[in-house]
Amino acid sequence: MELQFIEIGEAGMVSAARLIALLAPDSAPVRRLIQEARERNVLVDCSRGNKTRSVLIMDSDHVILSAEEPEVIAARLAGKED
Repeated sequence: MELQFIEIGEAGMVSAARLIALLAPDSAPVRRLIQEARERNVLVDCSRGNKTRSVLIMDSDHVILSAEEPEVIAARLAGKED
């Protein structure tokens, strides 16, 4: 089995096989999810101080923040270059 990694911006990468959901951070439920992950110490901020544009939910229960747009990450996941 070959591992496939997806670039999520700012030199960060995640395993495609472990990704459950890719969300925009705009809604109140997603913001609550981020706050709960912060409180449980499972939040990984890969935005490097930039505005969070994507929230990735992993099968390990980690929540990852990225400065890349969800559409850009989805295109990378589908194998298309940006």
